[in-house]
Amino acid sequence: MTPRLLPEWHPQDAVQLTWPTPTSDWAPLLDTIEATLEAMVVAIARYQPVLVCVHDAIQRERLTQRFDALGVDPQRRALVIADSDDTWARDHGPIAVSRDGAISLLDYVFTGWGGKFPATRDDRLSRALAAQGVFQAPLTSQDLVLEGGAIESDGEGTLLTTSACLLNPNRNPALDRAAVEARLCRDLGASRVLWLEHGHLEGDDTDSHIDTLARFCDAASIAYVRCDDPEDPHYAELAAMEREIQDLRREDGSPYRLFALPWPKACHDPDDGHRLPATYANFLIINGAVLVPTYGDAADFRALEVLKAAFPDRDLIPIDCRAVIRQHGSLHCLTMQLPRGSLAPTLFSADAD
Repeated sequence: MTPRLLPEWHPQDAVQLTWPTPTSDWAPLLDTIEATLEAMVVAIARYQPVLVCVHDAIQRERLTQRFDALGVDPQRRALVIADSDDTWARDHGPIAVSRDGAISLLDYVFTGWGGKFPATRDDRLSRALAAQGVFQAPLTSQDLVLEGGAIESDGEGTLLTTSACLLNPNRNPALDRAAVEARLCRDLGASRVLWLEHGHLEGDDTDSHIDTLARFCDAASIAYVRCDDPEDPHYAELAAMEREIQDLRREDGSPYRLFALPWPKACHDPDDGHRLPATYANFLIINGAVLVPTYGDAADFRALEVLKAAFPDRDLIPIDCRAVIRQHGSLHCLTMQLPRGSLAPTLFSADAD
């Protein structure tokens, strides 16, 4: 049975989040990042369930009380104990494929973006969930280093990615481009892989994850970041990426419908002044809505207008992500969608907490 990597707009059982702990890198920002995550839970739970991975029973009880106070429907949330190093569920969560209509979950190796950060507990997290019966779909461990933020699927066999990430020697040094493509075709059912050779955000630890740069909105549309300031150090690289994207074609030879996302003013860390990777491409598609990262910038409104044109049939929900980029990710990086058929049917019962 040939697998098919599902697109993000495929109907979902839930969105997975991993909650930060007081001992993580989030410690100095714990109150602000928790407020952001709470806003995400409230927003997502209006449309579908949320699976929250928590550190221990104490954190689980505290969040249960907090979600009760926020009015989150108990049948739209499940809090499961699964220890972690960090919060980036996009990269330590399972990647879902469909085989003849049945979901299978692939658990790839996560190394903290090429060994930059501790990741042993993150790498075990999906197996910990499986051991507790969270998944209905089978979970299979893979020996390839691959993060969810590194790949985009149109749901029809086309993958979009970047050479800077998937061909970086800090991931799978024994594999060249042909070998990586062969593995993506075997595991994910890709019939072709579109590689971007340009595109990078200052402050990004992921070696140019595609979900910070360009995203499928549907099988015929791509939203991408555009820098319109010639004085910005990103300008030349993102202009080159834009030309690459304009040259991309669908499998039938037709051009993609393109949505250029605006460029927010530079965001800098208040402690040491380094630039932070603010990007509007890091949106999350859920059932009936799109959550959009915002940064307290005038460009936020233009980004919402562009994405409304890309997603005319979905609600748009802005989420302030100024706290999130302090740790060099954004909204999409915090999440992993779990397609319909992934989770145990009893997970979101009234007494699941």
